[in-house]
Amino acid sequence: MNIIYDTAIALYSLAARCASLRSAKIKKMIRGQHHTPVVLRRRLGTRPGCIWFHASSLGEFEQGRPMIERLRREHPERPILVSFFSPSGFEVRKNFPLVDAVVYLPFDRPGEVRRFLDLARPSMAIFIKYEFWSNYLFELRRRRIPTYIISAIFRPGQRFFRPGGGLFRDTLRCFNHMYVQDERSRLLLGKIGIDNVTVAGDTRFDRVTDVMKSRVEIPGFPGFGRGFRNILIAGSSWEADEDIYVPWINNHPDIAFIIAPHEFNETRLEALRNRFTGGLVLLLSEWIREIKANNGVIPPYLADTRGLIIDSFGKLSSLYRYADIAYIGGGFGAGIHNLNEAAVYGMPVIFGPNHSKFKEASDLIDCGGGFEVSSPSAFNATADKLLADPEILRRSGTAAGEYIRRNLGATDLIYADLFSK
Repeated sequence: MNIIYDTAIALYSLAARCASLRSAKIKKMIRGQHHTPVVLRRRLGTRPGCIWFHASSLGEFEQGRPMIERLRREHPERPILVSFFSPSGFEVRKNFPLVDAVVYLPFDRPGEVRRFLDLARPSMAIFIKYEFWSNYLFELRRRRIPTYIISAIFRPGQRFFRPGGGLFRDTLRCFNHMYVQDERSRLLLGKIGIDNVTVAGDTRFDRVTDVMKSRVEIPGFPGFGRGFRNILIAGSSWEADEDIYVPWINNHPDIAFIIAPHEFNETRLEALRNRFTGGLVLLLSEWIREIKANNGVIPPYLADTRGLIIDSFGKLSSLYRYADIAYIGGGFGAGIHNLNEAAVYGMPVIFGPNHSKFKEASDLIDCGGGFEVSSPSAFNATADKLLADPEILRRSGTAAGEYIRRNLGATDLIYADLFSK
């Protein structure tokens, strides 16, 4: 393996261990990696032939989830292993009931790679969208374990396509086949001599459609916001996002709202609640507790509740169906979160400017179902335009929903290739 790459990974591992002294999130990852061999021995035992899915974080897991669910349904005898690199994925899905084991992926150092594969003994490895760990991929190829990537997407500026990117191009050649989201990705890979590529689309479209059809009931819904003109929902919201839309909410007392912070603790939740003026704002857990205490009926003292802040995981995707317009966070930071999760319900989606890595953002803008904003004033103008005219709101929402429906089918294509032969 490349000594420069191995040195960089070793330094990255050391830096993470140092950072874990100050970061509870990174500490969970380091402890989890240490526990991975124990979990593999206990949950997989000596059974060979597991199907290994790797997701960097929660969003990538949700992309792979339709494949996992279908594999479990049609081949219940096959062990399934899921690995995460990020705590935000592992901590939410560590008890996912449809797989045999969920673990943290150890750092990409040669010794740890060999130990992981010796214990996991996969018969197939499926990487989801990202995560091109060179030592893992080269070792999988050396062991002749079929390896695939699904829902991948590539851009010209990535290291694979730049001068000096030979090591990373060699890493891509470790995949037996690559299933990419779009034709541009296929053409880019072709320019560096990689032709074992199929344009299959994005499995997230299938996943969000499955979630929409499953319909998880939330106490007090429908019913929340009944006395208000419209409901705005903000998903995966960061403080930088709240600087954009909170002033608009405070200036529109006829709008109810639901907010899901991307990460939260008690301090974060209370600080967010205190940003709003006018009207009762509750945590979702408080709302549900009061509804249950009143036998599922919204009591009079909650009838005028204007805002809900989601303080638990797993509820956001079901709550989108009750809103009229969505704001998706992350666009003023590392990148926007899941637009499709809201768009599938046939509502327009608004998001910040950092979305160049997300094909669905530009697609939604092009079809009229998505809107980029870069400032509070831009958000004000967009939200006012959409909510002032019911016909504009309807057309934009219809465009978003039809975009999702046009892109279904990636799971069927990939599954048939890998498991139906």
